[in-house]
Amino acid sequence: MNQINKIQFLAKEHWNLLLLADPSKEMVDKYIQKSNLYEVLDDNIIVGILVLMEHSSEEIEIKNIAIDPAFQGKGFGKNLIHFGMKEAKKLGYSKISICTGNSSTHQLALYKNCGFQISTVFYDFFIDHYDEEIWENGIQCKDLIKLEQYL
Repeated sequence: MNQINKIQFLAKEHWNLLLLADPSKEMVDKYIQKSNLYEVLDDNIIVGILVLMEHSSEEIEIKNIAIDPAFQGKGFGKNLIHFGMKEAKKLGYSKISICTGNSSTHQLALYKNCGFQISTVFYDFFIDHYDEEIWENGIQCKDLIKLEQYL
């Protein structure tokens, strides 16, 4: 059975997951300081992480979400997204957003299946803000896609 807990201290396993979703430790360091972090455990093994960061008094963003590759495709990601939506509502936010790269086809499908709609595209974001090229699914990750939904 899996459970979701708020993280008080980041362990190496948490960092490994955070860097799966965002390869820039520098970028992750900037936003985790002002975020709420949660872990999902399966039989006391850390299998996923969720980072919620406030944008305004109305909007919170799922800034980072990652599931250990050995546990992907088993519903952990979808459960974490739904947990994040419930948590955001409980904390008083009326809108939740999530961003991903144009090359993240599986993530885009998951987010849309969870009720998110594309709201903005930030062209060349990953070219302008990351030192190294990012490739995924045979596609160069260039654009940041923001999806959102009202709670």
